[in-house]
Amino acid sequence: MELGVEKTTLRDTWRIHLRAYRDVRAYCPGLFPATVLFTATKALSPYVSIWLSARILDELASQRRPEALWKWVAAALTAGVLLTLAAGVLEHWVNALYERFTYRRYHLLADKMLTMDFADVDSTHTHDLRSQIYQSESWAGWGINQLYAQFQEMTRGLFGILGAIALTVSLFTQRVPETAGNLTILNHPMFFAALAALLGGITFLSPILRNKSKAYWASCAEDARLGNRIFGAFGFLSSDQSRAMDFRMYRQQEICRSYLDRDEVFGVRGKMARLAQGPMGLWAAASCAVSVVLTGFVYVFVCLKAWAGAFGVGSVTQYVGAVTALSGSISILVEAMGTLKANVPFMRTLYEFLDIPNAMYQGSLTTEKRSDRNYQIEFRDVSFRYPGAETWALRHVNIKFRVGSRLAIVGENGSGKTTFIKLLCRLYDPQEGEILLNGIDIRKYNYRDYMGIFSVVFQDFQLLSQSLGSNVAGSAQYDPERVKKALMDAGFGERLSTLEKGLDTVLYKDLREDGVDISGGEAQKIAIARALYKNAPFIILDEPTAALDPLAEAEIYSKFNEISGDKTAIYISHRLSSCVFCDEIAVFHQGRIIQQGTHEALLTETDGKYHTLWTAQAQYYTNRDKQ
Repeated sequence: MELGVEKTTLRDTWRIHLRAYRDVRAYCPGLFPATVLFTATKALSPYVSIWLSARILDELASQRRPEALWKWVAAALTAGVLLTLAAGVLEHWVNALYERFTYRRYHLLADKMLTMDFADVDSTHTHDLRSQIYQSESWAGWGINQLYAQFQEMTRGLFGILGAIALTVSLFTQRVPETAGNLTILNHPMFFAALAALLGGITFLSPILRNKSKAYWASCAEDARLGNRIFGAFGFLSSDQSRAMDFRMYRQQEICRSYLDRDEVFGVRGKMARLAQGPMGLWAAASCAVSVVLTGFVYVFVCLKAWAGAFGVGSVTQYVGAVTALSGSISILVEAMGTLKANVPFMRTLYEFLDIPNAMYQGSLTTEKRSDRNYQIEFRDVSFRYPGAETWALRHVNIKFRVGSRLAIVGENGSGKTTFIKLLCRLYDPQEGEILLNGIDIRKYNYRDYMGIFSVVFQDFQLLSQSLGSNVAGSAQYDPERVKKALMDAGFGERLSTLEKGLDTVLYKDLREDGVDISGGEAQKIAIARALYKNAPFIILDEPTAALDPLAEAEIYSKFNEISGDKTAIYISHRLSSCVFCDEIAVFHQGRIIQQGTHEALLTETDGKYHTLWTAQAQYYTNRDKQ
């Protein structure tokens, strides 16, 4: 169902936005009370000025007493100064809190991403929901941002209504003198009832028409998100430094331009433009016309009562201003409710994301902190397939790690090597079989405790644009000597000696002009140093040296074998020569372990997969040497 067209009740509107209010209040305490004070001051200030100005005009039109005039003028000036100062202070306070809100509202999404199961983080559906949330907010402010915007409007409308009522009541209670002739009809209760119905109908009609216009705007969400995705994907690529060479060699800008030229979502031929020229524009124009009609009725009624002698000329200013403001405040309130109603589908998308349940059992057993690092892990008939997939990524895997051993995992792309590591680190749970740590199913251990026994360098590792030391330690506070040792052990020592700021050197230039760009190989050495710094009993290298040449990779692996000490080390690499030093090699093929043994033993199996892979790679380097 298209956003903005979905039927939504007032109860649904209140319920989902009250929930959002509670969530935002937890991240931004003080924002809503400060906003109430600020909007109350802003909304009531004009009524104070209107009332005091009416008193001055009444005095000028009647007795013209200097002492009375000075009193009202002084009161008006004092009230104006105090209210302006109060509004300025409150506005500054609210703006500071709002800036915090614009930053912290994303914590709601970030905290969810950091606490949900990795299977859901890795899900296409989760990524799509998150993209919808960001895109809906960026193109028209839909989503949680509307909560605060409409809260501000509703409080402004409510206080405006209260102030207007206080100044308008006397308009209906002051009677036209009996000497006014035919104008005494203005005193008749039926006239009051008819006028109130007319004014109320017109007042409510204007925002209703405007909300109809906004509903069309909201209905464009699907197209707008697509337009944003296209623009986000292709609109800024020319400024991406990492793509500069490809753009020049292959003129990729032509591909980008072809998409951008066809994207008419925000253009004059797009759906939004057609709606703006048609029903959306007509409803908005009708809303403005109705507001003008209301103002005309107010002027006629107030002027007739003043002409008949019900009140003086000063009160005309008061009543016209107050009734017009009353209508405007009611319109603000109704329009805010309409906007919130149109916002409900976008909020449902937000809470569909926030309500993704954590299905993975977190466990309660504490992982034993063993000084001898005697951790034994066994895969017992483990099978796994990714959510939504029909084929098994791993099937009937059985393997046991010897403590302190070096295990190499080899195989072709898609054979299940990285999936094996994901299960080992419990990023996913297997559908069949079990993984045991010291004889106990790993699902029974405290999740964070269990992950703490692993240091992993993934093939798609990430570093931050922060200091070198912080990247290695994973913290702003760290032991400099331990960080330096980890970098030296990872082969980064020579590069470190050239850095003027040492461990304080900021990586990349995203945040600092004096940041240092590093090569892919240097980044991999830093990632390995990060794994060493953690000092976990299991250390895993999942093809982290892909950007290095074979000799550099062999050097790192050989040295890593020395520095890993009593840790259990697991290596994944396409280059089999790097795994010769391992105690055992497991060969994966189509999600199964088809061979297992030492390098020498596996080479004797001439019809085996390992021999085939080894011979293919050795032949390549042998032929190269002969050239």
